[in-house]
Amino acid sequence: MFKDYYSILEISKSATQAEIKIAFKKQALKWHPDKNIGIDTTLKMQEINEAYLILKDEEARLRYDIEYEKFKEFQKQTKSKKVNNEEPENEKTYSESKTYNYDVEDETLEKWMRNARRQAVDLAKQTLKEIAELSVEATKQAGSKMLQMSIYYGISAIIVMLLFRACN
Repeated sequence: MFKDYYSILEISKSATQAEIKIAFKKQALKWHPDKNIGIDTTLKMQEINEAYLILKDEEARLRYDIEYEKFKEFQKQTKSKKVNNEEPENEKTYSESKTYNYDVEDETLEKWMRNARRQAVDLAKQTLKEIAELSVEATKQAGSKMLQMSIYYGISAIIVMLLFRACN
C-alpha cells in the first residue's frame, strides 16, 4: 500500500524540511480532535503523523522520493491504459485518503513505512488518552469549583437571612 505523503501534508515534493514541519503543524492543528468535536479524526491524524515521520527523516525521504517517482510513472501508465480502453493488468486504485494499492519495491522503505504507521497509531492513541485524562481532570475541577461556589452562596444566604432578621 502506498500513501502520497506530500498530498496528505498538502506540500510539493520540493518542500524544505522547514516547510514540511510547518505543513505538519498546520494539518495537525486542522485535524486535531479538540478542533473537530464530534468528528472522528483518528485516521486522518494517523496519516498526518505517518507522513511527517517519513518525510522529516532525510534518508527515509530520499528512499520515499525514489519510490514516489516509480509510483507516479505507474500511475501515468495506468491512466494511459484506461484512456485507451485497455484493461490495466493488476489495476491499482486511488481512494479519498490518498492511499494507493501500489506495492512498494524498496523493502527497507516498506519496513520504515510500516513502522511509521505503527508509531502514528500509537501517537493517535496517546493523544486520545491525554484528551480523555484532561476531560476527567476538567470535570473534577469543575465539580470542585461548583462545590466551593455552593458553599459560598449557602453561607452568603445564611448571612443575608441573619441580617434581615436582625433588622426586623
